Amino acid sequence: MFDDCAISEAVRCFGTPLWLYDFEIIKKRVAELCSFDVVRYAQKACPNLSLLSKMRSLGVEVDAVSAGEIVRALKAGFSPNQIRYTADIFDNNSLALVKEHSIPVNIGSADMLLQLANAGVKVPLAIRVNPGFGHGHSSKVNTGGDLSKHGIWHSQLPEIAKLAKEKGFALECLHIHIGSGTDFEHLSQVANSMEKAIEAAGSSVKIISAGGGLPIDYKGSSSFDTSAYYNIWNATRKKLETELGHSITLEVEPGRYLVAESCVLVAEIRAVKKQGENLFYLVDSGFTDLVRPAFYGAYHHISILSATTKKLANTPLVDAIVAGPLCESGDVFTQEEGGFVVSRKLPLASVGDLLLLHNAGAYGSAMSSNYNSRLLAPEILSENGELKIIRKRQTYEQLLENEIF
Repeated sequence: MFDDCAISEAVRCFGTPLWLYDFEIIKKRVAELCSFDVVRYAQKACPNLSLLSKMRSLGVEVDAVSAGEIVRALKAGFSPNQIRYTADIFDNNSLALVKEHSIPVNIGSADMLLQLANAGVKVPLAIRVNPGFGHGHSSKVNTGGDLSKHGIWHSQLPEIAKLAKEKGFALECLHIHIGSGTDFEHLSQVANSMEKAIEAAGSSVKIISAGGGLPIDYKGSSSFDTSAYYNIWNATRKKLETELGHSITLEVEPGRYLVAESCVLVAEIRAVKKQGENLFYLVDSGFTDLVRPAFYGAYHHISILSATTKKLANTPLVDAIVAGPLCESGDVFTQEEGGFVVSRKLPLASVGDLLLLHNAGAYGSAMSSNYNSRLLAPEILSENGELKIIRKRQTYEQLLENEIF
């Protein structure tokens, strides 16, 4: 994806830590899903305006889960009918924006439907269905089943569809999403659930959304068969078209799948230390940048780029724990779910060497924070051999600007 020279040049120009993106990876992932009628990007995975705008130019539409994401999508050039607002509630700001721009809505609760009606809003309506099961790479990203807050419970779908009709809404879409980074078996089960949901919702449905959750292999040993996944959903679509007597648009809603592999988080090793028998590499990036290991126990491949001319390929591998600068014991990049700290086989490194956390494009920069009053890192786009800054490093003035003293 990036050669050593490009990474070193990015660090020379912009410092560390930094996010470095390769848009060619995103283009490739979008192309892999082109059999679907609509590829609707779940922008929460990585909402940078430049990346959103470039995805729009590829024909991608967009999902928004907050008022801020609606504002981002409009700023990036998406028209209101290319945006779908998906949530389990409205706050005042999101309802106002939906009303102002007539943005299609994917409801996750009966109260959302009533609030739309009471506000005098008539927009194309989708229903997010909780099929009664879920799955994902972590229990924290399982979005189906009776312990999940998301969606309309499947047995309640007939009454919600009836209420929508009574309130004058055209129910045009059903959407099911069971979790992020789930496996092929569970994703396939969603198609069967959609058939049952259509029976309950009625014949007005003209769009079915397979949701997202398409996985990537963070350890790089396999790839997801998008053609097989499309074929399952296309068979469901054709069956429903025969039963309903009209054509059905088939959507997919990837987030992680489009952007995860496009980015590396580049940090600098600032200390190398022994703690008993354990060797630690301490870097200038922490869970304020990439929270996934601390929050989910998520795995990210790690590599090291030497700050000198020595070839790390010729250096011995050692067991090392990689941790960040935060005043938190959980600020460790090499940990498993449950907070169990583990080591990795990494080249013997020195202060000043660069440490790369790979496949960091999804829920990386998007989940960054200012905890410990850390500054948000810049985002850099590599395109046609040129480095372009697409988000500046936050300044201390910006960190403090909304506080009143």
